[in-house]
Amino acid sequence: MNTGYADAGTSPLPTIERTRALGMVFPPANHRYTGMQLDFVGRVAEAAQSYDYDVLLTTGREVGDPPFQRLLAGDRVDGIILMEIKLEDSRVDHLTELGYPFVAIGQPGIQDAWWVDLDFVALGRNCVRHLADLGHTTIAFVNRSEQFFRSGYESAHRGLEGFNQGIEELGLTGRAYFCGDDAAAGEACIARILRDEPATTAVATLSEASVDGLYRGLKRAGRVVPRDFSVVGLIAAPSLTDTVIPALTATEEPIDEIGRLAVELLMERLKSPGAPPRNVLLRPLITIRSSTGPCRSASDARF
Repeated sequence: MNTGYADAGTSPLPTIERTRALGMVFPPANHRYTGMQLDFVGRVAEAAQSYDYDVLLTTGREVGDPPFQRLLAGDRVDGIILMEIKLEDSRVDHLTELGYPFVAIGQPGIQDAWWVDLDFVALGRNCVRHLADLGHTTIAFVNRSEQFFRSGYESAHRGLEGFNQGIEELGLTGRAYFCGDDAAAGEACIARILRDEPATTAVATLSEASVDGLYRGLKRAGRVVPRDFSVVGLIAAPSLTDTVIPALTATEEPIDEIGRLAVELLMERLKSPGAPPRNVLLRPLITIRSSTGPCRSASDARF
């Protein structure tokens, strides 16, 4: 393979002739893309243009996936931005071994990597604390799909970790659920939550694409948001938070900042190939809107 970089075990050597293109490795299309994911592509492209770089978008979950291999072959790009990072990510390992410049949007499980990410552990804990401050004591966590979680995606694992920490620290009752990335999955998920524990009065959700379904399921169950039931998002794109009714209390995804930082870090790495890895961990705050309110007991909520 001609990557334009030295073999593993040697110092990375930048190509002499730049392509003026960056690769962006997006998740494969076997699950529904969320609006947030699509927004990231646009922001990265805009940030790259400010450096007179184009962006070549491709898919690839594993290092052996043909689209990922084609991106590496033939000096098509000067560096790569990886999305949807796993705790153990073969793409990260392979690029690190090659000395190929890349930046991850997400926190890999290895030390010597360049990345920008949100503190999903803190986001999970903050959501629990917000709901506890409103008097909620029985809270459900709506995660991404089981397939997404079992594959090792770091956001799903770290978000759950933060939720569990918050529940334990405050002595609350909590239970986690998997949910697909669509409204129908959200509606089915809230039905399971209320069936398993009717005393549940709030959910913290990482499943942005299922929020409409969560609302619809609560309405079907006779629960009014936020009078009878509160919903808070660990993270949500600005395009979602104000378009659902009631407006979603959530941590707004700083998409512009993450896209800009990912490109800036990659430009820095291209300029100084021997520089030590840099990481940026962002901790945005919850924006309070209309979907959370003081707790009513589950029995009161039915009347």
